[in-house]
Amino acid sequence: LKSGIDILVGTPGRIKDHIQNSKLELSSVKHVVLDEVDHMLDMGFAEQVEEILGSSYKKGSENNPQTLLFSATCPRWVYDVAKKYMRAEYEQIDLVGKKTQRTATTVEHLAIQCRSSQRAGVLGDIIQVYSGTHGRTIVFCETKKEANELAMNASLKQDAQSLHGDIPQKQREITLKGFRNGVFEVLIATNVAARGLDIPEVDLVIQCSPPK
Repeated sequence: LKSGIDILVGTPGRIKDHIQNSKLELSSVKHVVLDEVDHMLDMGFAEQVEEILGSSYKKGSENNPQTLLFSATCPRWVYDVAKKYMRAEYEQIDLVGKKTQRTATTVEHLAIQCRSSQRAGVLGDIIQVYSGTHGRTIVFCETKKEANELAMNASLKQDAQSLHGDIPQKQREITLKGFRNGVFEVLIATNVAARGLDIPEVDLVIQCSPPK
């Protein structure tokens, strides 16, 4: 930062820290990219993003930075908030089309009701039936605690490892590599694994509670 850079990639919190500590000055920014914009402009992040961009954007100015917003899902409210940073004649490029509400016809959906105390045993049985001997399974949990407990539960007869925000980045990479290479067959994760992962040939995805 001290010697000058062309591109800065950062989380809102960390960028804000550097601005407040006078280590970063954004008045000459030419391009702004918000990745996963629906999360970035969600409650909690929107204020930080606004604070950071405040110094670079002047209302109605032709010299404001070029603004690019990326997201797999764009609810209507995202566009409403985004108008603050974009010119009236912004372009919308949709690579998804009208298929956002459809799932693949080759995917079967099942809802299974069971008590919380029985969950690990039921999961073990479902994985054996639907994922086969060497199939890969991803199990999504709401909390890190839940992910850890399930990964260590003896009722899951398969090798399982957990993946969540408390696990260091290096270990996460090792875990994902092991899952891709078939070292273990069940990945139990919080939503940290829900976005941006490319894992081929997953036979079964289980959500421990209905997605919100």
